Amino acid sequence: MTDRTAAPAAPAHPGSTVTAPPPAGDPRWLRTFPTSGEPAARLVCFPHAGGTATAFTALAAALPEDIGLLAVQYPGRQERRAEACADDIGTIARHTAAALAPYTDRPLFLLGHSMGALAAFETARLLEEQGAVARLFVSAARPPSHDWEEPDLDALHDDELVAGLRRLGGVPDVLLADPELRAEVLRLLRADHRLLQRYRCASDTVLTAPVTVLLAADDPKNTLEQVGDWSRHTTAAHAVEVHPGGHFALTGHAAGTAELLGRRLREDLAARTAGPGPELVREIYLAGPDGGTGRPSTDLTTLQEAAREVLPASAYGYVAGDAGTGGTARANRAAFDRWRILPRMLRGVTRRELSVRLFGRDLTAPVLLAPIAAQTVVHPEGELAAVRGAADAGVPFVLSCFASHSMEEVAAAAGPQPRWFQLYWPSDQEIAASLVRRAEAAGYSALVLTVDSPAFAYRPVDLDHGYLPFLHGAGLANFTTDPVFRATLPPDADDRTVAGHWAAVSANPSLTWDRLPWLRELTGLPILVKGLLHPEDARLALAGGADGVIVSNHGGRQLDGSAAALDCLPAVRAAVGDDVPVLLDSGVRTGSDLFKALALGADAVLLGRPYQYGLALGGREGVRHVLRCLLAEFDLVLAQSGCGDVRDVSGDLLVSSGPLGRDGALT
Repeated sequence: MTDRTAAPAAPAHPGSTVTAPPPAGDPRWLRTFPTSGEPAARLVCFPHAGGTATAFTALAAALPEDIGLLAVQYPGRQERRAEACADDIGTIARHTAAALAPYTDRPLFLLGHSMGALAAFETARLLEEQGAVARLFVSAARPPSHDWEEPDLDALHDDELVAGLRRLGGVPDVLLADPELRAEVLRLLRADHRLLQRYRCASDTVLTAPVTVLLAADDPKNTLEQVGDWSRHTTAAHAVEVHPGGHFALTGHAAGTAELLGRRLREDLAARTAGPGPELVREIYLAGPDGGTGRPSTDLTTLQEAAREVLPASAYGYVAGDAGTGGTARANRAAFDRWRILPRMLRGVTRRELSVRLFGRDLTAPVLLAPIAAQTVVHPEGELAAVRGAADAGVPFVLSCFASHSMEEVAAAAGPQPRWFQLYWPSDQEIAASLVRRAEAAGYSALVLTVDSPAFAYRPVDLDHGYLPFLHGAGLANFTTDPVFRATLPPDADDRTVAGHWAAVSANPSLTWDRLPWLRELTGLPILVKGLLHPEDARLALAGGADGVIVSNHGGRQLDGSAAALDCLPAVRAAVGDDVPVLLDSGVRTGSDLFKALALGADAVLLGRPYQYGLALGGREGVRHVLRCLLAEFDLVLAQSGCGDVRDVSGDLLVSSGPLGRDGALT
């Protein structure tokens, strides 16, 4: 009887009451429970509608001694009875976030029961800018964007409410039998329910913290299917924990709840201390010699040959092939090999922070999956499997304009995970505009304009096979689903006609820098220009309205004999300054490569062919495996280099091949 009324969802985005700056902290909003010493972490509990902070007294006593518990006390009850009840969830969230400011010195785990889940969710949104929220637990609650199908309690007779409360449990009969106490319970219940009626949340509202849903097996109000969409509201991990009991099992069975929560908190605290590197290494070693059966190698440089064994020759050639003699691809790898990491010791680094912020959004690591065309050539599910594997690893996905699945299909598969759209600027301006508008509507948060492919490359392996996937229908989905493109086709167009028309309009070699302002006017999305090596081109991109650049030679697939991307990175960084996002792709294969790119000026990298080999070897799970390995190695490189944060990576941690002088400088 406590949760959410039937009402259409509406956005709760910046500027709404939910995301306004919190007021100065008011200690009345929190009830603290004593601990024996300084806690390793704190659990912040939000009561159900009609509930009070005392609901969590038994849980506080059952938790391990090093876990402190803070319970939110809503106004209008117990010691706050003289105050008016809150009139919206945003009020609760703002005041609670402000009251928690003194407690952010330790990881905060937020736990909301029933209506409290929504208050905890909104509070977490306010606190995560500080990196204070380790995990959100939600109990007996459907997702915030869902209709909770609750009746209007103001329209129900008291006896009907009491019958409903008895059915759910959680309110002792002795309270319901006393007329004054029963009236107080129903007053709070109705007041909180009116608060719920005002709450709205858009389906694309997300946290960057992981979310664990606690579902009681015998809860009459919630089912596994109903709570599943909580996964849409986090860009991190999501899990459902089913436990015994009914709707109020969370507080009614405090010992079991404490054991469940304590286990998860221990795992999260260990992971925060160790980072993803030790986590993966420990997982593999504990699984033993047989645990890796069927799993691709953890040496990502060997996956190309493994993929060759499972792919048709034409498909393998398309993915692995380079322009001309392959000289550019070799130069990319040689550029990474010319640099050596200079480790620093005894820096006291016990935890590494991998997250970065790009275009106002926090990413879990400085890695994105690069746009690669026609991925159904590699795996039947193509981009759908790849974006799901990326989401599993918490890594953003950049969708190719020449994808085998439409941008809308890929967006649906990605869920709330950040995603960017790559644009090859078509020669038909109306088609270009349609693609960009669709990307905006589908929730892509940045536009990657690729400029280094004015024509098909001279790739001998593809030429020798006579194979181009687009002529076989792969990689055309964003065009064949586009209404403007479809309108330019004859009504009876067959596949060959469609492919021919695509080939005629998909590229635009006549483009010049003076056209970039048109794209800037068309969209409010951040624009990154990809495929730049020359510093002057980077300056021209910014002058035309770009927000960032991607240093890239297309992985060596377009031009034989080109400069290595990594060799050009420092000059491009110097040309655009420190405040412009600069990303790099082309040749990244390992965690050490990622470290070197950051040290030479990149804010993040795009990983390309290695994840395609993972896709070929294991679909979604293969992509996840590649990313976990890359991030685990990168995390351990940070540890070995004395860096507790990616922002600590700097050029003085690299040296060129050759001996050092006595002062540590190159000779």
